[in-house]
Amino acid sequence: MLSDHTPVDLSVHVIHGRRPGPVMFVSAAIHGDEVIGVEIVRRLLKAEGLDEIAGTLLAVPIVNSFGFLNHSRYLPDRRDLNRVFPGLSEGSMASRLAHIFMREVVTRSDVGIDLHSAAIHRTNLPQIRLTPDNDRLAELGRVFGAPVMMYSKLRDGSLRMAAEAEGVDVLLYEAGEGLRFDELAARAGVAGILRVMHHLGMIGAESLPEAGAEPVLCTESHWYRAPAGGVFRGYLTIGDTVEPGTVLGAVTDPFGDVEAELTASREGIVIGRTIMPVVYEGDALFHIARTPQADAAAEGVNAHLEAAPLFDEDEII
Repeated sequence: MLSDHTPVDLSVHVIHGRRPGPVMFVSAAIHGDEVIGVEIVRRLLKAEGLDEIAGTLLAVPIVNSFGFLNHSRYLPDRRDLNRVFPGLSEGSMASRLAHIFMREVVTRSDVGIDLHSAAIHRTNLPQIRLTPDNDRLAELGRVFGAPVMMYSKLRDGSLRMAAEAEGVDVLLYEAGEGLRFDELAARAGVAGILRVMHHLGMIGAESLPEAGAEPVLCTESHWYRAPAGGVFRGYLTIGDTVEPGTVLGAVTDPFGDVEAELTASREGIVIGRTIMPVVYEGDALFHIARTPQADAAAEGVNAHLEAAPLFDEDEII
């Protein structure tokens, strides 16, 4: 509970079908400022066909309520919740919350999808992070249909590592930016979850979003960093393709007397970038995934934008 003794609950929306099937959890806001996942869960729960689900869906729109209320990535004890799993029943605040989430949600599930975004002042192209050498997750990642899939090693204390230790595979979805909604990120996330549910036999195909382009698997990525401090002008955005020599942007001093250009050294696709124009030397500016299929990944971005009508403003805010 809060310091004024106000109770805080871990709210879970449970949809339990009449027909047998797998149990899947969808979680968001493990980092409290990553709000795009909250919107994805909201839209998911409004999707057609969930009233005839087979199996069980456990939807958790806000795992880290403390961070969400404070617009913060972290908990009040200054810990990152995604570094303390599986947690302890008598540990720190973060550890106790991780323990409750593992006990009440994760260990009751067969598979999970964990929704994330970039940190504040950065944005990510919709992408799926896969545990290396996990064939089942690779298959589910292809079904999800985000423009890009990437291998990502398990990190100590992460939800993915703790869940896999319990035999529960977890897809990690990254898209958008902290404290912001993003239409591409929301639409790709909802569509991907519904495709996975259909693949698992949980829902029918009647209201299933159209499949986009085949996801591009990227096995390597690289952050391009500011060569100097100053004012940054980025020339590309997420989803753009690059080749060796492509000028990504430039950093200048406030008077414009000194300018340092940032150029790509390999072909690939922009999967993340800063949105801050004021940078320090060494700041991460562009995240580029190396792939000879960059054009195919870019087509996947356009496919998601064209897959469904835009939502009205009052549905997004």
